[in-house]
Amino acid sequence: QVQLVESGGGLVQAGGSLRLSCAASGTLFGINAMGWYRQAPGKQRDLVAHITSGGGSTNYADSVKGRFTISRDNAKNTVYLQMNSLKPEDTGVYYCYCNALVPKARVSGMDYWGQGTQVTVSS
Repeated sequence: QVQLVESGGGLVQAGGSLRLSCAASGTLFGINAMGWYRQAPGKQRDLVAHITSGGGSTNYADSVKGRFTISRDNAKNTVYLQMNSLKPEDTGVYYCYCNALVPKARVSGMDYWGQGTQVTVSS
């Protein structure tokens, strides 16, 4: 069992910054990809940013390119999302995910999700 605990959400004015963190814990041998999704009210959950296991490759939703930066600390099993120049349309619940190598999935890994953290950007 793997748990993901997110932190760092909150209320910020447009143009401000927030940094989200997500730490994975439990019985795991390693973590492949990690990333963040966002779900705005009444909308589907969409990918915001994704980072590979070594951190060498990242990709972002077009709407956040140049403003958000994803990074990870493999020693801490933690992924971060630095969000700058926030806009009201960035408002939503942010969910982190990871593909973790666990006893019953030592090669392909299994996907896990955090509980979500609310980000609200006021205009």
